[in-house]
Amino acid sequence: MPRAGAGRVDPPAVAFHHATKRFGSSIAVNDVSVAVEEGSFVTVIGSSGCGKTTLLKMVNALVMPDEGSVFVQGRATSELDPVELRRSVGYAIQGSVLFPHLTVEQNIAFVPSLLNKHDRRRTDAAVKKWMDLVDLPSTMRARYPAELSGGQAQRVGIARALAASPDILLMDEPFSAVDAITRSSLQDELKRIHERTGITVLFVTHDIDEAFYLGDRVLVMEAGRAVQYASPHDILSAPAVPFVDRLVAKRRAAYLS
Repeated sequence: MPRAGAGRVDPPAVAFHHATKRFGSSIAVNDVSVAVEEGSFVTVIGSSGCGKTTLLKMVNALVMPDEGSVFVQGRATSELDPVELRRSVGYAIQGSVLFPHLTVEQNIAFVPSLLNKHDRRRTDAAVKKWMDLVDLPSTMRARYPAELSGGQAQRVGIARALAASPDILLMDEPFSAVDAITRSSLQDELKRIHERTGITVLFVTHDIDEAFYLGDRVLVMEAGRAVQYASPHDILSAPAVPFVDRLVAKRRAAYLS
C-alpha cells in the first residue's frame, strides 16, 4: 500500500495510465493501467510478443507511449530528462551485455563515476558494496567480460544495474541465457538483494515458475493487454481469464497443495 505521512500519500513507484504503444499497424501494449507500489517485486509474464519488454522499456523512456502516460515516482516520463531518468533506474537485460573493453570494476563503476564525478572514494565504495552483495570476489575486479562464466557475467550485470543505488530496477529476462543451476542461484541472490534493499523490481520472464518464485505480484500479459495483476496465490486459485487458467493449469496442484 502507498505510505502515508503527515497527511501525504506517496505515489506508486511506477504507474501505467491507459498506456498504449503501436509499431506500425501492430499494437504492442494495449491500454494498460497498472500501479507498482514502492518496494514491490513484480514479475511480468506472457507469451512471446505479448508486450512485456515494450512495457518495461516505457519505464525508463526507451519507448514512449502513443496514448496514455507512464509515471515514475509520481512524474510523467514525458516530462523527465530521459538521460537523468535512465541514470536513476537500474536496467539489467538478458546476457548482461557488459562493455567488453572494460574490466569488471570499470563496468560496475560506469554509472557511479558519472554521478560522483571526481569522488573516486564514493565510486570505489559502490563497486565494493555491490560486488559483495552479488557474491563476486574482489579478485575478479581486473577481469574482462570474456574471462567470465555466464553466471559471473550476469552477476556483474546486476551489480552494474544496482551500483547507482536506484530506487527501481528493471530486469528483462536476465537469467534466460544461463544453465538451470546457475539460474536458481541467481534467483536466490536476487530475492536476498530485494529483501535487504527494499528496491522496487519489475522483472520480465517467460518462466512461470520463476515468476511465482520471485514475484510478490505477477502481471500477466496477453496480446498487449494486462489480463491479471495479483499475487501468485490469487492467480493460481482464481485465474481471471481462460489464458491465465491455461498458463497455470499444470502448476496449480503443486503450488496450492
